[in-house]
Amino acid sequence: FLHLMGMRRTRLIAAITALAAAPAAALTVGPTLRPAAGAAQRTSGRVRAVAELVRADSPPAIGTALPDCPPTIWDADEIDIEAWQKQYREEGLAVCPIEIHATEAANAAGAAWFVERREELKATLEKHGTIWFRGFELMKDADGFRSFWESLDLDPCLDPLHTSGLRKFLSKDDALYEEVNKESLSKHYIGLHNESTFKKTAKAGAFVCFKPATGWGGEFFIADGEAIFRDLDPEVLREIMRRKVRISVSNLDFDVLDKLPPPQKEAAMRKLEQMVADGVAPKFDMDLEMLWGTDGRAMRLQAVQNAQSPVNRHPATGRPAWFCNLHNQARFLRERRPCGTPEVGMTDIYFGDLSLIPGEMLQHINEVSEKNIVTVPMQPGEVLLCDNYRVLHGRDIFDGDRLHAVSWFGDEKLQDDSAANKPGDLLNVVLNSAF
Repeated sequence: FLHLMGMRRTRLIAAITALAAAPAAALTVGPTLRPAAGAAQRTSGRVRAVAELVRADSPPAIGTALPDCPPTIWDADEIDIEAWQKQYREEGLAVCPIEIHATEAANAAGAAWFVERREELKATLEKHGTIWFRGFELMKDADGFRSFWESLDLDPCLDPLHTSGLRKFLSKDDALYEEVNKESLSKHYIGLHNESTFKKTAKAGAFVCFKPATGWGGEFFIADGEAIFRDLDPEVLREIMRRKVRISVSNLDFDVLDKLPPPQKEAAMRKLEQMVADGVAPKFDMDLEMLWGTDGRAMRLQAVQNAQSPVNRHPATGRPAWFCNLHNQARFLRERRPCGTPEVGMTDIYFGDLSLIPGEMLQHINEVSEKNIVTVPMQPGEVLLCDNYRVLHGRDIFDGDRLHAVSWFGDEKLQDDSAANKPGDLLNVVLNSAF
């Protein structure tokens, strides 16, 4: 969620700033292991040589028929923290991720193997939260990856932030988005997050590796939100659930306004606030509120999401899980690890009343989150199928070329209309073409 620190976002906000300142088989369960040093890797030449991943006999294009990301289903009231933590400890949470290794017979069967086990795999996903498919030949190109999720009868949808223009298709015809592979962001650590906003949440995501980082790093990682909920101090959970959280997604600094006389300064602030609120915030479809001085800088205009619970019940199972992007969005944490975000794109997280979350609370949540991280060193053709309401994901820093991608899934069938008619799709096309 909210990789708003990318080059496209930086240029977008910079442009806004300039405008505003102007006068106008069997399941195999085991630990995740790092690949041996020097392990052979399949590569596809240039990272963005997408044509090499798509066969001439590609299936029909579906990019213009994708439905919007479904609305977030919130159910966070009256959760008995101690009772659920006790239950999770006593029952022992299922392994997450569970690994499924391809057999020779599975590879020979191709997509049919997944069709035959569709219901079994759906039950496995609900139990474990994430399935790590390993050694399957089918998913080594975009067409095969699409065949994989179509065989499971999953319904693709747009990314929650698609309308903002901050999500780039790797293959629009196959509902396939590129992950954060850009060299300019390779040294930026992406913390744990659900792919969601206050308004929209994908039900599941399938992450595929076409090419690991050619130098080092770039490992994908996940954490079970139920395990984080289980391990957090109940008093910390109670406090942050009671007070809720708000996420700031951008900083626009207008220190030059301080030089104006008070009446003109106030009028200019109101004008800028309205311009950003009317012209930009709707594109993100996130119910952003424009606020001055939230972090103590009087001339900083921040775009802040609505207050939301950091814990949510799963819409299917009713089980509570940590459902919060704090590990990725808290400035206190981002400043203490590799971060390539310019100030304009630096996020932060506050209590619901916009007061600061104490550093010791952030540190505790960070420690519990990282204790539950499982690193997933994916190889070409490997796929992680994640329940997005339960499992958080992130990506380590890397060096070299890297090509990972993702498809998101909701609960609506493909629509018989053009994506160009969807609100904000024009911005997506323009930004990704220009930058």
